[in-house]
Amino acid sequence: MSAEESHSGSPFERGNWFAPTLITGVRNDMRIAQEEIFGPVLVVLPFTDESEAIRLANDVRYGLAGYIWTRDVSRAHRVAQSLECGMVWINSHNVRDLRTPFGGSKFSGIGREGGRWSFEEFYLDTRTIQVPLKDHPIPRIG
Repeated sequence: MSAEESHSGSPFERGNWFAPTLITGVRNDMRIAQEEIFGPVLVVLPFTDESEAIRLANDVRYGLAGYIWTRDVSRAHRVAQSLECGMVWINSHNVRDLRTPFGGSKFSGIGREGGRWSFEEFYLDTRTIQVPLKDHPIPRIG
């Protein structure tokens, strides 16, 4: 096959794709649960409680991103703070402001895209957003 022939047509026509895949019956010691998969693949691991879910999520060599799906805002913040990864999405997937750092931890990457100082100087609009992590009394004013 010539170089011209190998670059013609859509990659989908040549079969270089696969359908979204859900893999169940997985244990955390399996290779499929331990490696980063950059494709439409979801590996399902059962867990009994929040602490076990966090332990399983952190029991990998990689730490690019984590995703949390819950209606419990306190749980979302608690779990997000416990995950050993560079980025965490809560009730969303890969929706991010390009001004924020991108990168992983552990064996996922070598830091964050862009220097910290350049982000702060040129791209960040610093603000403070405070969200309570548990119910608390709100004092009356006036």
